[in-house]
Amino acid sequence: MQALLRVRRAVLAPILAMLALGGPVFGSPVLAREMPEAGAVEAQVQRKPRVVILATGGTIAGAGADAANSATYQAAKVPVDKLIAAVPALGNVAEVRGEQVFQIASESLTDADLVTLGKRVSVLLKRDDVDGVVVTHGTDTLEETAFFLDLTVRSDKPIVVVGSMRPATALSADGPLNLLDAVTVAASREAAGKGVLVTMNDQIHAGRDVTKRVNVVPSAFASQWGPLGMVVEGKTYFFRSSVKRHGTTSEFDIEAIDALPLVAIVYGSGTMYPGAYRAAVEAGAGAIVHAGTGNGSVAGYLVDTLKDIRAKGTLIVRASRVGDGIVLRNAEQPDDTYDWVVAHDLNPQKAKILTAVALTKTRDTRELQRLFWEY
Repeated sequence: MQALLRVRRAVLAPILAMLALGGPVFGSPVLAREMPEAGAVEAQVQRKPRVVILATGGTIAGAGADAANSATYQAAKVPVDKLIAAVPALGNVAEVRGEQVFQIASESLTDADLVTLGKRVSVLLKRDDVDGVVVTHGTDTLEETAFFLDLTVRSDKPIVVVGSMRPATALSADGPLNLLDAVTVAASREAAGKGVLVTMNDQIHAGRDVTKRVNVVPSAFASQWGPLGMVVEGKTYFFRSSVKRHGTTSEFDIEAIDALPLVAIVYGSGTMYPGAYRAAVEAGAGAIVHAGTGNGSVAGYLVDTLKDIRAKGTLIVRASRVGDGIVLRNAEQPDDTYDWVVAHDLNPQKAKILTAVALTKTRDTRELQRLFWEY
């Protein structure tokens, strides 16, 4: 038995020695040569996500005459490099660089600006050295831009739109933390594939759902169906995802869009005037979003005007001026008979965005209604 053990040790010893030295065994590739070098592994482990901040202006880049001015200020004054420099903690989260796309207040953004911004976001996200994009934006039209990007940028990399309700010069300015949260979300693997996100006041919202509800407080933004999650002390927590189409599942592509057709909104109230709708048609609107009362209601004395406008080629979309809810098809009006479309749960300004994007591909009302169900 001892002789047999000595023979086994004699056979195994050179094999074990070759393994220890990284040499070949029975003609097999060397295990050590299949593994990346230690330096490469360490670099992969330590590499931070790479996030690009695209600045467009807005309150987050605003400045007031006094630190007590939280609602009186000039928007779009602080350039992107100073926004980044004001939040040193960004460097702990990601490798960050910035680009100044625009420097304007968001109420002055045009459809052409949306297309320019969308194309730049798309180009960046196609790059291997970009893991996510943050767009700093004025809050007045932030929800429209977020929804437009959600519909048209075909990428599942994180896109986060962020703003602030107080200028950078104000006491308790909310911009720096909002920006840090936005970069944190954009650098998060959990954010991938969830569509365009909006980070405001520690919350993570779906760009499709979120809307500005109040005009003077940091908690201004909310979603009818609730936030997707929140950011707490530099960590993202997601609790739900949107079921609507977005990103790589969208049938729209910013690369195929060079301009948006004109879509008008006419706001509903008591004592409406048909001239407002006819003026929109004369201005060249391809569609009119009727922001009706209640369930997208249309006053009896306006029905013939809207029917006539539709018969002459302009699309009619019934939305509601009410903050929450769903506009039901064939409820307040016989939409099938009049060939009108309902906005479902989208508010008038978001309905305008979806209609404009849809008109780049179709004018068929059945197709347009399908898009409102799916997006």
